[in-house]
Amino acid sequence: MDICGRVAAFSSLTSAHSIAPSFGTTRPVSLRGTMRLSVWCASDQTVKMTVSVTGATGFIGRRLVQRLQGDNHSVHVLTRSRSRAELIFPAREFPGIVIAEEVKWKDSIQSSNAVVNLAGLPISTRWSPEIKKEIKDSRIRVTSKVVDLINKSPQEARPAVLVSATAVGYYGTSETQIFDESSPSGSDYLAEVCREWEATAFTVNKDVRLALVRIGVVLGKDGGALAKMIPMFKMFAGGPLGSGQQWFSWIHLDDIVNLIYEALVNPSYKGVINGTAPNPVRLAEMCNQLGDVLGRPSWLPVPDFALKAVLGEGATVVLEGQRVVPAKAKELGFRFKYPYVKDALKTIL
Repeated sequence: MDICGRVAAFSSLTSAHSIAPSFGTTRPVSLRGTMRLSVWCASDQTVKMTVSVTGATGFIGRRLVQRLQGDNHSVHVLTRSRSRAELIFPAREFPGIVIAEEVKWKDSIQSSNAVVNLAGLPISTRWSPEIKKEIKDSRIRVTSKVVDLINKSPQEARPAVLVSATAVGYYGTSETQIFDESSPSGSDYLAEVCREWEATAFTVNKDVRLALVRIGVVLGKDGGALAKMIPMFKMFAGGPLGSGQQWFSWIHLDDIVNLIYEALVNPSYKGVINGTAPNPVRLAEMCNQLGDVLGRPSWLPVPDFALKAVLGEGATVVLEGQRVVPAKAKELGFRFKYPYVKDALKTIL
């Protein structure tokens, strides 16, 4: 039950909470004025970026760093734990990566063209008043610090773009509504967290292009929701949580990393963008598809009362859910590699 129950944790509120490197790099060519137009074109990779990333040691952050380095961009990992960052990004595998502890964040940001903010305490735990406070504070604190450092940077050293994570929890929960970027915020605790999180990011200097990505449940092989669900299915104990009729707004790890990457390089990506696949499913269907791919049944549901016993108030995220569609990403022409959950699961597993 504990394993299944923590599926909720992986709405994009589940980003990692560290950041990282050491430096001495010179600031690359300016991205301001007409020069910025040539650099931020998605098809033009002749000029490389320097990107500072918070939450780089998390599930999404690790893959993003790999993608950026694979395209020969420079990466500064902004972290509060150098030892953890060095463990995840060993120098032999990530040559040239800069791991910056908090006292070095200013220097790192001022030598970067772009910043990606993914930091925040995971929500995969029973919510006590103290935990709820830290879930919110961890997001507000890091976002506020990053925005403050950007705003206080001299204009010639200020990053041109900030891509900041938020979550589909912004919309609240519903079994009947369909939410896109124009939908109002919900009234529950996670909606409140997301509103304050986003409001903090919106205080960034108006010269900086801001993209806010509301991330759904991220599916990937080495972490996130599937890492919690697969063991249960392999033991023939997998199944839907609660009624199974609640909506599951998901996205493949490769697609969310590609969406963040596109937001870095494409000047059309600004404002709020939903980071979810175009075809959300009900949780019962998600579990059926997972069972089919694994060759295991998905007949054993976890009842509401059992989930509440494990997660307390946090069980609401799993038991209610929301149906979120990526209207803005589709409008911008973003191509999802995995629009259907069955194909995503087959590829992952």
